[in-house]
Amino acid sequence: MREVIAVIRMNKIQATKEALAEAGYSCLTATLAYGRGKQKGLYISPLGNVKPDSKKAAIRFIPKRMLNIVVDDESVPEVVETLMSVNRTGMVGDGRIFVCPIAEAVRIRTGERGDDAL
Repeated sequence: MREVIAVIRMNKIQATKEALAEAGYSCLTATLAYGRGKQKGLYISPLGNVKPDSKKAAIRFIPKRMLNIVVDDESVPEVVETLMSVNRTGMVGDGRIFVCPIAEAVRIRTGERGDDAL
């Protein structure tokens, strides 16, 4: 089992949920996240246009959505490809995808374990 963690743009959440459901992966957790990447956040100044290296520029975190999807090992490439196809705009801030191993999963209601718990 693997956990696919995707950090995506806020305006892409609905299209991403629809694409994942269409591909057969409707189980996910979505949370609101704030962060910054290589672009170092948004530069906002009441003084108008200020260069990013200026002391007057304030770095702001950018709101994102973080999706957590746990799937079997064989499904990882399809989930990653689906996430990339929906969220890639070619612009800075498209997000990131991380794939992490999951040691165990247990469905609380039934006690099922492993892939059966998914």
